[in-house]
Amino acid sequence: MAKSISVTPKKRGRGRPATGRDPVMTVRLPTSLTERIDKHAENRGESRSEVMRRFLEAGLAAEVSEGKPRQKRSPK
Repeated sequence: MAKSISVTPKKRGRGRPATGRDPVMTVRLPTSLTERIDKHAENRGESRSEVMRRFLEAGLAAEVSEGKPRQKRSPK
């Protein structure tokens, strides 16, 4: 009987290993807003990511507590 082909495990790709399991979301913000967020984060001793998550959670919680979604503002 013929000898079976040995299976070699795949080598991992190059680059940095994954650091988290949550999907990444990219947002474009004006420089002035980014600077304000960074300043707020620095004052609290937190990272920009932590501050952004907290702001988003607070905004969504405020929307839910009002009982109905807020109306979108029309562009000026």
